[in-house]
Amino acid sequence: MNMNMERIFEKLQQGELSMEQAKQAAIAEIDELQKGSVDISFANLDIQRERRIGFPEVIYGEGKTAEQIAEIVKRLQSHSDRILATRIEANKAEKIQSLLPDIDLHYHADARSITWLRKPIDKKENGYIAVVCAGTSDIPVAEEAAITAEMMGNHVLRINDVGVAGIHRLFARLEDIRKANVVVVAAGMEGALTSVVGGLVDVPVIAVPTSVGYGAHYDGLAALLSMLNACAPGITVVNIDNGFGAGYAAGLINERMYKEET
Repeated sequence: MNMNMERIFEKLQQGELSMEQAKQAAIAEIDELQKGSVDISFANLDIQRERRIGFPEVIYGEGKTAEQIAEIVKRLQSHSDRILATRIEANKAEKIQSLLPDIDLHYHADARSITWLRKPIDKKENGYIAVVCAGTSDIPVAEEAAITAEMMGNHVLRINDVGVAGIHRLFARLEDIRKANVVVVAAGMEGALTSVVGGLVDVPVIAVPTSVGYGAHYDGLAALLSMLNACAPGITVVNIDNGFGAGYAAGLINERMYKEET
């Protein structure tokens, strides 16, 4: 349900609005939702997404020019207090920043992402999401997940380079991982870290296969199939290199836990 509609129903239930007031507020919200989008010829921006699902439209930077991304950022600024753009290499990010000198864009090099905030995000005080990666080569995907979850208002604990080739490294951080509300695991090669973590924790595990490995790895397909066939319960798998999808899903789970606690 749309967040504003939820607030209207809550106020009605609490007696802060009369039935007629709630009805008029709901009609006004539906009218606003129907406006829906802004067409800028090369993109049709979903400006009501945050109202519907709680987070604004995210810019996928791959395949877009710096000029197109800069224009989208300018338009989205009018409708949201936060912007996230993913899959942007350093040279393209530099060009975008030069096109928007008056906008304080932050480039996260490891995550290959750009963020903008009008004001600080209120962080949920119900624990954290652990983002765990098998090797240093998996950090870009893990960081995309971490930045996404943070932009959704979550605390994130990063645990890097704890793959199964030196499994003692994982055990040294196991207590931190077990205390998390949700665990994201990014791993390439054979993707074995996901099964190991899944068999050691009692919280949801979101697995991200990465396109890291040698020839028979098939650009992440081997890790993907390994994760899909994991025998440990409680594991959900996203697409290859989809750190954004993993971070977003973890953020939604943590958001639901936060709502239930408050």
